Amino acid sequence: MKIAAGADHGGYAIKEAVVRGLRSQGHEVVDVGTDSAETSVDYPTFAHRVAAMVASGAVDRGLLACGTGLGVCMAANRHRGVRAADCLTPYLAEMARRHNDANVLCLGGRLLSEDEAWAITEIWLATPFEGGRHSRRVDLIDEKGEPS
Repeated sequence: MKIAAGADHGGYAIKEAVVRGLRSQGHEVVDVGTDSAETSVDYPTFAHRVAAMVASGAVDRGLLACGTGLGVCMAANRHRGVRAADCLTPYLAEMARRHNDANVLCLGGRLLSEDEAWAITEIWLATPFEGGRHSRRVDLIDEKGEPS
């Protein structure tokens, strides 16, 4: 799988740990930065880079991290076709994939240990989209319209 990864300074350590895990499993990772936790940077910059790659189909999925995961999630979800989910537990990651076909995983670097972040990522990668009644709901998310 080809995965774009990005983070601000608050999510840098978690991004680096998860990227190492992804690469060790044979995934191709496009790291769009940041390259350090030392300098404060703006999370929307990295979220928009990753989300644009997912939306265009240049990558299969995206990984984002900031201090809480919330900011990158909000920014990524501004892109049509991106369904970013801020996941704090493996169960949330499973349901984000199973019911919402989440294609961008957001993690909180100040809330999760590296082991917790990796456990969440593994579930998110392994869980398929269930389809069925959930497909209609995902279509409604992507259409940004009222149900008919």
